[in-house]
Amino acid sequence: MTNPPPADPVTADAPGSAPHEPPVIDVRSLLGGGREIILLHLGERYRLRITARDRLILTK
Repeated sequence: MTNPPPADPVTADAPGSAPHEPPVIDVRSLLGGGREIILLHLGERYRLRITARDRLILTK
């Protein structure tokens, strides 16, 4: 009998399991044509922006 794969991809990283690649997301899809967005993480706000030299900066 085989077990079904876990529903939550985070649990797939259990010791002994094959590593998986993290998702790849184009930053332009996050920014929606703008140059910065606010990300919420655990109730904290973080600013992700593209600089004048087209580098990414994440600040709290």
